[in-house]
Amino acid sequence: MASPAAERGREVRERLLAAAVELIPERGWPAVSTRVLAERAGVTPSVVHYHFSSIPALLHEAVIGRMRAVLSEVDKALDGAGTPAAAVEGILASLDQYSGGDQTSLLFIEAYLAATRDDELRERIAAVAGEFRQRFGRWLGEHGVPAAAETAAVVMASVDGLLLHRGLGSDPDTAQLATVLRRLTTTASKEPPR
Repeated sequence: MASPAAERGREVRERLLAAAVELIPERGWPAVSTRVLAERAGVTPSVVHYHFSSIPALLHEAVIGRMRAVLSEVDKALDGAGTPAAAVEGILASLDQYSGGDQTSLLFIEAYLAATRDDELRERIAAVAGEFRQRFGRWLGEHGVPAAAETAAVVMASVDGLLLHRGLGSDPDTAQLATVLRRLTTTASKEPPR
C-alpha cells in the first residue's frame, strides 16, 4: 500500500499529465509552459519540475500515454474481430469518435508536428506506432493475410492519413475506405492478371 504522500505525488503527476493533454491541443505544443501547466493543474510551478525533469519530458509522457490508450482501444477492436475484414471495420469504427478537431486528434497532430523538430519525441512515437503495427501484422498473419506486416503498415498509414485529413476539414467516406482496406486484407492469394 502506498503512503499518503506517495499517493498525493501520483495524483499531482496525473493532474499535470492531464493538463498537458488539454493544453497542447488548445494552445499548441510550443505554448505550453511551466506556468501554464502549473496553473491548469492547480499546483505551483516548482511542483512541475519536482515531478518531471523538463517540460518536454512531461509533454512527451502525456502524448505517449494518450497514444497508448487510443491504440489499446484499437487492440480491443482486433480482439473482437474474427476476420481481417471485421478488423478493418473495427479499426475504422474506432475512428468515428475523432473528428479531426477534437482534443485527441489535435493532440496527435501537434505531437506529429513537434516530432519533426524533436528527435526523442519522434523516436518514442515511432516506437509506439511500430509496436502496434507489429501486433496488427502478427494478427493479420495469424488470420491468413499475405504480406501481413506490409499490409498492417499500409492500413495504419491510411488510418493516420484519414485522421490528418479530418484535421484539415476533409472527411473521406469511411465506407468507401473500408471497401478498399478490406481488399488489402483479403486472405485468398490471387495471381496478378497477365
